[in-house]
Amino acid sequence: MDSELKKILLDGANIFDISLTEEQVDKFLRYKNILKEWNEKINLTAIEKDREIVIKHFIDSLSILPFIKDECTRLIDVGTGAGFPGIPVKIARESIEVTLLDSLDKRVRFLNEVIKENALSKIEALHGRAEEKGVLPEFREKFDISTARAVASLPVLIEYCLPFVKVGGYFIAMKGSNIADEIDSSKKALDIMGGKIEEVKEFNLPFTDSKRNIIIIKKFRQTPTKYPRKAGKPSKEPLI
Repeated sequence: MDSELKKILLDGANIFDISLTEEQVDKFLRYKNILKEWNEKINLTAIEKDREIVIKHFIDSLSILPFIKDECTRLIDVGTGAGFPGIPVKIARESIEVTLLDSLDKRVRFLNEVIKENALSKIEALHGRAEEKGVLPEFREKFDISTARAVASLPVLIEYCLPFVKVGGYFIAMKGSNIADEIDSSKKALDIMGGKIEEVKEFNLPFTDSKRNIIIIKKFRQTPTKYPRKAGKPSKEPLI
């Protein structure tokens, strides 16, 4: 079974021009095993079959790597959940310093287990909300890249994620198939937060019929200090 999974992972990564070493593949499989073990205790993912975890979590996460320039050194994954896309990005490109942010302490404990078991360095899992961490000097406008996958609608994500990004850096939003309305409703949030959509890349998730979209937002000026608003406000009253 492992040899089949390794082949799927290698072939899927290859579609995005990513070459994985044997050691990196082993780390992914160890990650999968820890995910399945912990998923019996706490709800981390509805996807439980090995093949689906590899495709829908690991390969999907790797799809953003071609958009992360080599000179990007710091990434924050906002609302990381079970570590997607932050941990796969870290495994595949070890030079990136990764911060995983999640609002649930139990998930952070799981993330720390994955980090420890795979001996990953320059990666930390933090318990907290984007609205709280985004105003702190040690996090605000300190990252080259922020990313989020299936966390909230795009206007809300822009308020969560752009405050973390340096001017000239990027927010990479990972989305499903129907995004035209979300993009239309994001104009106000982009304008306020200092971002501009630079590219929208649609692709088929390898080995599936699922359409995915990656939205690349460049930050061209500082975010006003009153954003993000207090916890809960961005999702209750989006900037639309």
